[in-house]
Amino acid sequence: MKIAMWSGPRNLSTALMYSFAARGDCAVWDEPFYAAYLAATGITHPMRDQIINSNNSDAMAVAADCTGPIPHGQRLFYQKHMTLHMIPRFDRSFMRHLKNVFLIRHPARVVASYVKKRESPSLADIGFVQQAELFDEVAGWLGHAPLVIDSADIRADPKQALTKLCAALAIPFAESMLHWPAGPKPYDGVWAPHWYGAVHRSSGFEVGEGPLPALTGAYARLAEAALPHYERLAVHRMG
Repeated sequence: MKIAMWSGPRNLSTALMYSFAARGDCAVWDEPFYAAYLAATGITHPMRDQIINSNNSDAMAVAADCTGPIPHGQRLFYQKHMTLHMIPRFDRSFMRHLKNVFLIRHPARVVASYVKKRESPSLADIGFVQQAELFDEVAGWLGHAPLVIDSADIRADPKQALTKLCAALAIPFAESMLHWPAGPKPYDGVWAPHWYGAVHRSSGFEVGEGPLPALTGAYARLAEAALPHYERLAVHRMG
């Protein structure tokens, strides 16, 4: 089975990738389209040149690898995708051959986390609009809503949330998904030194996040603009 997990940045996405890698029967791929996205858009991101130089920037070739043989002879292939990377000019037909799941997080938390790493993000940078568009596209193919999981539910009770997710994917839950070794991983993207500091210090899911962060000014307006897109998917999240 090939699982495509679609989220924006700062959505617990790296921790969830580590969780699936810890199963032992699952290959993982960290943001396959990042280099293609940067090369196609010309956008400036931290470590832009290293990302493009060390990854495949041909979107069609990346898509073929997403649907090709599972690496290392594993049974499962978990692909951590950023919704903002799937720009309109990229052919999305490969997604029909994957099990598409949508990982969501409240935009106030996303914005508060994102601005610690990259200042003055736009709505396009945090991926909520693109996530809703991809959700609608997949729902159109399926004839029903695809799977949605909220990072808050994972943080509140990791074992329960992951058990439900695995059941929905028709794969067995593994206790090993709850823990991983601290530190960098061999499958991390080259961008990990900039973005993954907190998750590298972790060895499992941190439980609970407390009240929503208080945002002001442009950051509050950004979270407010993203909120309707989050809420539209949140009604479909696994309970």
